[in-house]
Amino acid sequence: MIDQLRAVFRQPEIIIGTWKATKSHDTSITEADAREALMHFDPLWDELFPAEQARIVQLLVMRVDIGLGGLNVHLRIDGLSGLVREMREAAA
Repeated sequence: MIDQLRAVFRQPEIIIGTWKATKSHDTSITEADAREALMHFDPLWDELFPAEQARIVQLLVMRVDIGLGGLNVHLRIDGLSGLVREMREAAA
């Protein structure tokens, strides 16, 4: 599932949607900030403790549907914006 999340975070519509949701909470966050935070998710993930990985998955994933066609992950946009804010604060 993490590989699917990594692929989703690179999609332009997810970056734009995350930025729009995030800027409603913090108008100083730019589209570039959102993109950078989502792109830095990959290298950061492997450094996190399992408990922190689980917390982030719960923050981001609303539900997962498994069917004959594969895996369908439904994300929480508010969770993505929260992750962007956390990553931006940690980088500052």
